[in-house]
Amino acid sequence: MKLLFLTGSRSEWGYIRPILRLCEKRNVDYHICATNMLLLPAYGTLIDEIRNDGFTVSDEIYMALEGHNHYTMSKSLGVFLSSFADTLNRERPTWVVLSGDRAEQLMGAVAAAYTYTPVAHIQAGERSGNIDGVSRHAIGKLVHLHLAANEDAATRLRNLGEEDFRIHNVGAPQLDEIVEGEILSRRELAAKYDFNFDRPYLMVVQHPVTEEMDSAYEQAMTLGKALEALDMQKVWVLPNNDAGAGAVRRALFKFRTGETLMFDNLSRGDYLGFLANAACIVGNSSSGLLEAPTLKVATVNIGRRQLDRVRGDNVIDVPIEIPAITDGIKRALSDEFQQIVKNCSNPYGDGKSSSRIIDCLENTPIDDRLLIKRLTL
Repeated sequence: MKLLFLTGSRSEWGYIRPILRLCEKRNVDYHICATNMLLLPAYGTLIDEIRNDGFTVSDEIYMALEGHNHYTMSKSLGVFLSSFADTLNRERPTWVVLSGDRAEQLMGAVAAAYTYTPVAHIQAGERSGNIDGVSRHAIGKLVHLHLAANEDAATRLRNLGEEDFRIHNVGAPQLDEIVEGEILSRRELAAKYDFNFDRPYLMVVQHPVTEEMDSAYEQAMTLGKALEALDMQKVWVLPNNDAGAGAVRRALFKFRTGETLMFDNLSRGDYLGFLANAACIVGNSSSGLLEAPTLKVATVNIGRRQLDRVRGDNVIDVPIEIPAITDGIKRALSDEFQQIVKNCSNPYGDGKSSSRIIDCLENTPIDDRLLIKRLTL
């Protein structure tokens, strides 16, 4: 079996890294195609993290065009689609493995479907509040195997007409490394970044919302002003390269102080280490919903980006308004809510997903029944 993993962002790398480690242990032949922000120096050259983790990148596809607007994003997807078809022709994988809902994953699904290459989709069937949520379901109509993170997503896939044999509830693989303890300790992080962990801090990750690109700067300024009023350290991780990212970055730079650590990117272990020790995470990152409950960290989720997504009891949802954000953080830090977080469960699984995913790929017959899709609706 030869697996081809596609990754274009730091979040997608979090999906697939534990699976790749298990592939090595089980002697499964895997290849990595890296693209989009992973290759861009402006975002911390994430490609170096992959190599530093000991993995070999088989193919690099440069796709991102300057501009950070809807039109350059759309043109970038065409660049990727054309190039990824060449990758498929050269690699001839048994399976293409996609993750999540970003647009390059959708293009990967298109290329694989139209070359009749078997394709599996990690975290299929979920809902979210922006164009990525639509992309996730478009991917679902093209792929051959759905690797859902919970029964809510699996049920939605069935209701959307997907055949039952294609759907597997395996959990979210991002949790595997947390459960296995692959997180940097406070001592290691303090030495590496000269950061005072004896004082509480907020983890802040705010991405642009594609449909609200024109207000991305204003939204980031609102968040910055809300946090400015709180006498706490902040660890900011700057946004991805979606439309509006430049505006978010310009706004956030205005709030950099001596008590602020600001990163273009963090390695997976460092990110989880900072998140695990944070008083809470603030912003609109999916990690507040996926990883934070396993780490027993409160989340103040801002705006619509994660709208309709399944969430645990650790999440407080607030609009993009200064009083709502500050009130949400105060509630998240309260003893009462911290006790709720301590006892919360994670609706995205138990941290044992990677083995289930590889088992599904190994045990699914590749035949006409798999490759020729029939919808039940």
